[in-house]
Amino acid sequence: MPRAGTIKSMPLPVIRPEPQPDRWLAFHAPLAAWWLTEFLRDEAGRKRGMGRAVIGVSGGVDSAVSAALAVRAFGPENVFGFLMPYRISSADSLAHGHLVCESLGIEGRVIEITGMVDGYLGLEPDAAPARIGNVCSRCRANILFDQSAKLGALPIGTGNKTERLMGYYTWHGDDSPPLNPLGDLYKTQVWCLARELGLPEEVVAKAPTADLVAGQTDEGDLGISYPRADAILARSLGGLSPEAIERDGYSEAEIRLVLGKVARTHWKRNLPTSALLTDTSINDYYLRAVDYSMSPTDQS
Repeated sequence: MPRAGTIKSMPLPVIRPEPQPDRWLAFHAPLAAWWLTEFLRDEAGRKRGMGRAVIGVSGGVDSAVSAALAVRAFGPENVFGFLMPYRISSADSLAHGHLVCESLGIEGRVIEITGMVDGYLGLEPDAAPARIGNVCSRCRANILFDQSAKLGALPIGTGNKTERLMGYYTWHGDDSPPLNPLGDLYKTQVWCLARELGLPEEVVAKAPTADLVAGQTDEGDLGISYPRADAILARSLGGLSPEAIERDGYSEAEIRLVLGKVARTHWKRNLPTSALLTDTSINDYYLRAVDYSMSPTDQS
């Protein structure tokens, strides 16, 4: 395992202007790839002395991009991919996970989680797909952290900015790894970066899915396409009012849907909330000003 002091920086890429279909989502993929590689080297290697990474490889584009960045940062021999199918997982997801590992030259180990998940769900036969997905996600997180301890490798996250803002993830599941190179990238930017990194087109081009039931897609769950959600989110975070966003060509219903999800899931983007008793409380917010505008209802 490389020691922190042996991790060297990559040269800064040449910056050339690129056409941008939407100025609110302006994005330079080569520079982002360089920066995120340096982020992983700095945070994992230099600051924590860990030059190895473990990643849950789902067969989707987000985990593929995180794995590719980790390979750039630490080398393929120091990146360990884990494919963790459940009994209802699509065979395509597993095949695409293997394809990603092979294309990156990393070890890809399959750990079937059916027995682990059904040990609990056998007691809950009426669990809805969302509950099943949350149990699967948290079981996968347990495996990654245990393999982290075994291999001396840091778990790397895969959640993108769109899903984080809209609360489309499992708290203490897929959001739990301590480093996340994709957390400030909208989904459309992740797709762009995936092509910059040369990832398999079968993985990049397919419809994103949580792979819970046949035919399920992320965009179907969210009720809006990623490109339109990204455009609304970027404009809102950039200071535009809902009325101004609507004038840019987005419907009132779309805007209300996207911003409503953001408002209802603020709690998911914070550490667990402790009651304040002293002025030395650790990063807590209870009874301090926060940015909730609605009562949270998404408890996944």
